[in-house]
Amino acid sequence: QVQLVESGGGLVQAGGSLRLSCAASVSMLSINRMAWYRQAPGNQRELVALISNGGTTNYADSVKGRFTISRDNAKNTVYLQMNSLKHEDTAVYYCNAFRDAMMYWGKGTLVTVSA
Repeated sequence: QVQLVESGGGLVQAGGSLRLSCAASVSMLSINRMAWYRQAPGNQRELVALISNGGTTNYADSVKGRFTISRDNAKNTVYLQMNSLKHEDTAVYYCNAFRDAMMYWGKGTLVTVSA
């Protein structure tokens, strides 16, 4: 089992920045891939960014150049630095872990970007 706890969400003005954190209950080295997803009201959950155990990253086109995913294996934590936030980035952001063919989810943290 992997437990994930997100933090760092909140209300920010358009153009501002936030950093989300996700703490894992197990060693990050045992997790194949960490990712951030988001779900806006009325929309499906979508992949925002992912980072592999080897450090390879991938981003949704809508956030490229604005968001950065990173991981600190010593702290068992993955981060999502979000800059130049837009109103359309408003959503609940979920941390996700893929380990031994199993997917694990956090409970989510709300990010609200005011126009």
